[in-house]
Amino acid sequence: MKQFDNVTVELEGNSYFDGAVTSRTVNFADGSKKTLGFMLPGEYEFGTAEAELMEITSGTLDVKLPNSNEWISIQGGESFDVPANSKFQVKVKMITDYCCSYL
Repeated sequence: MKQFDNVTVELEGNSYFDGAVTSRTVNFADGSKKTLGFMLPGEYEFGTAEAELMEITSGTLDVKLPNSNEWISIQGGESFDVPANSKFQVKVKMITDYCCSYL
């Protein structure tokens, strides 16, 4: 999907790791939400309360999912799932755009 129709976007952005990771929240009429953002190169650990689908729209990163010791390479056009109430790590290799859906 290249665009979302009939949505509202929150003006105030989310900023993490001194601005190296940012996002904006997109709200849908059915009550669901997503965040659209980007990550600058670096290493980050995220925690999530809700299950997430992370879609990488462009860029390249490695991800280490909860309960795993392996790093998985992800590039634009690929995605990964994150379980609720967990933490995951990423090593961002180049500026990476993402869309996070809360499941």
